[in-house]
Amino acid sequence: MIAIVDLGIGNLANVKKALGGTITSDPYEIERAEKIVLPGVGNFGAVMDRLEPLRGVILDAINDGKPFLGICLGLQLLFEGSEESPGKPGLGVFRGNVVRFRGVRTPHIGWNQLWLRKECPLFRGIRDGAYFYFVHSYHAVPEEDIVAGVTDYESKGQRVVFTSAVCRDNVYAVQFHPEKSGRNGLTVMRNFRGL
Repeated sequence: MIAIVDLGIGNLANVKKALGGTITSDPYEIERAEKIVLPGVGNFGAVMDRLEPLRGVILDAINDGKPFLGICLGLQLLFEGSEESPGKPGLGVFRGNVVRFRGVRTPHIGWNQLWLRKECPLFRGIRDGAYFYFVHSYHAVPEEDIVAGVTDYESKGQRVVFTSAVCRDNVYAVQFHPEKSGRNGLTVMRNFRGL
């Protein structure tokens, strides 16, 4: 059973359609699940407030070795904090923080390439430079060796290379939206389902 964590935001129906599973905010269902997906859109602090009652059950699942997938803001919430909501702690699964894009147009919206940086089972069958769909104004800056993929974003004559996928042990997260990324996104979802 895959639990798709429902924080009352975002289009979870597309995630469920691509992945299967159950959309839930019930801590007991999340605890019983074999795998957990945390999709997210919106403001870091506001979403962390909604996530607070589930913090313990999510961290326990991660510590128990259950496969966990963070999507978009779900990736950012795994870090210690974000410039978007100063003083509001994230889940702290990974060391590092989330910062706003500087010198380029925000939000970063549309199709862009994923450049693979290390072996990660989530990207089995995905070629280096494959395209995925992004919508975000902030990006994670990890302080540990977890970067599985990066993306180049160019606008206004500036170029930013940012972390777009991370993976360590049983925890995987992507800045793009696999549920909106066509065949490549479905491959990522299928790989997660098969973990």
